[in-house]
Amino acid sequence: MAEGMKQILAKPILLADQVSKWAIDAQTNRQECLELKGRAEKLATLLRQAARTDLYERPARRIMDDTEQVLTKALALVDKCRNRSFVHRLFSITPAAAFAKISTQIDNSISDVSWLLRVSAPAADDDDDYGGGGLLHGLCPIAQNEPILTLIWSNIATLHTGHPDARSEAAAALVSLARDNQHFAKLIIEEDGVVPLLRLLKEGKAEGQENAARALGLLGRDPESVDYLVNAGVCSAFAKVLKDGPMKVQAMVAWAVAELAANNPKCQDVFAQNNVVRLLVGHLAFETVQEHSKYSVYSAPSKNMSIHSVFLANKAAVSASSSIDDGQEHRQLRHPEAGESKSNQFHSVVQSTVASAKVTKAVQNQNNSSPASGAVPWKPHQHSISGSGNRARETEDPNTKANMKAMAAKALWQLAKGNADICRSITESRALLCFAVLLEKGVGDVRYNSAMALMEIARAAEDNAELRRSTFKPNSPASKAVIDQFLAIVDKGEYNDMLLPSIMALGCLSRTFRATETRIIAPLVRLLDEKEVVVMREAVIALTKFACTDNYLHVNHSQAIIEDGGARHLIQLVYLGEQVQLEALILLCYIAMHVPDSQEVADAEVLNTLMWASKQAHLVQDPRVDELLPEAKSRLELYQSRKV
Repeated sequence: MAEGMKQILAKPILLADQVSKWAIDAQTNRQECLELKGRAEKLATLLRQAARTDLYERPARRIMDDTEQVLTKALALVDKCRNRSFVHRLFSITPAAAFAKISTQIDNSISDVSWLLRVSAPAADDDDDYGGGGLLHGLCPIAQNEPILTLIWSNIATLHTGHPDARSEAAAALVSLARDNQHFAKLIIEEDGVVPLLRLLKEGKAEGQENAARALGLLGRDPESVDYLVNAGVCSAFAKVLKDGPMKVQAMVAWAVAELAANNPKCQDVFAQNNVVRLLVGHLAFETVQEHSKYSVYSAPSKNMSIHSVFLANKAAVSASSSIDDGQEHRQLRHPEAGESKSNQFHSVVQSTVASAKVTKAVQNQNNSSPASGAVPWKPHQHSISGSGNRARETEDPNTKANMKAMAAKALWQLAKGNADICRSITESRALLCFAVLLEKGVGDVRYNSAMALMEIARAAEDNAELRRSTFKPNSPASKAVIDQFLAIVDKGEYNDMLLPSIMALGCLSRTFRATETRIIAPLVRLLDEKEVVVMREAVIALTKFACTDNYLHVNHSQAIIEDGGARHLIQLVYLGEQVQLEALILLCYIAMHVPDSQEVADAEVLNTLMWASKQAHLVQDPRVDELLPEAKSRLELYQSRKV
């Protein structure tokens, strides 16, 4: 026990002994004082037992403070009944109700200390309710105004002293409390419930680990709570489980990572420093592609690989890459047609990327096998992500595998949000290819989470030129695969969970497309006639990123929007689209500025629309409209005459 706890116990023990000693000298209310003496002796015995026990400190401090106050009152009451003069006794009559009240308070203190001893006792071998191995420790009187506190204390104490099954049940109980009420989650943190949960996550059985991970994820409901969890070491604990734990527990840990990162983005870098991003990408890559360059989850190639083998792999990679590049020279990122199925093209992309990865790994392993090298290079493929090895992972239940991928994608989505460094780490690992495969073949949550992760990476690339150039190069097979999947979703135009992130991602990547790329604009323009307002709005915003002045190819893109019939839709939205009106007007202004001599613009009577918009107070109040609209009108007036 800590020295501070011993000091806290010392004074109540002394007070209890003093009450017993003074009660013997009572001259008045002797019977009541003797009854107090018996209670004080019983309480002193329990307090001495507590001094020899490793107590659960949080409730112990509150109970000892309350017990000290009760014994101080009892001592003052007994002191009135000791040897005094007749006159003093005459004017110091103590009512019987005072003794009854203080007796009840001492009884409550006895119950509190007894409860504290029960919850602090080591686990018993049997599963009795009060032996330390179970969860039922009774109601603590000191917490009668907030009974839930007793339940929280009991479960946290069980996490410290219970047997494995009881600890798992205690963690599950804390999960229920934290899920139901944010105040309860705060109480669990305040009452020191994080440390035993982390211990259970590291040392418990699979079910207990899963419950502990779920509880930790639910406790991080706000930035302050997440900071506390991070400072307590949750990042390193999560990393250990993601590397060695059972897959079900790893999936729950990935979910918890997503929850904490979503509620406090400041923890993203701490997770990255603990290799959480690397481990999550490894889980995402498992059985997604045959080989995964930086974060391989398969065994390493033999160190005796010959130079001839490396040459053959390199030849295969160059051949596959050349076949794709030759096909793209005249039709950059074209839509598959004329005898080439979409799935075949995508398969070629995967093969090309995989072949390139094999070359890199082969060369690295050939270099690493040299005994002349003084340093031992890092070899991520030598580390098994699962403690039971890849063979055990392969035999896992398919639903568990699917859930693992879905949660890994969700965690990477939240970790990538607004963090260019993590986005760069993810894309350098060739996770783009994994996401592309999951977009095509995945279902449910894994597909949606992959789309959201890619959208966040695209958002980061929009604001970070270096990330944009390194990740979304026009000749990158993985980048092509991702764009193909997004374009297929937008081209299909079905309103579902995948449509909005696909639209946003294409808009964010608008500056990565070449002038010869024309197939992106038409599907977005078609969405301007969509029934769902939110889809039309996102389509307008995406097209604006193509047509705005910051885009180097704004003239080409503006012309493409007009040629695909965008002017007619935009005019309709400016007049009638209440929730899209402002964004549609901004896009129309950019088009008028960049292609004022277009016949399509003249035929659509865009100038009349801009003249009407300039008279609408609610539109011109927007700073962007105030800046763009006058210039757009003046450019059109140079080339066109307004029809009355």
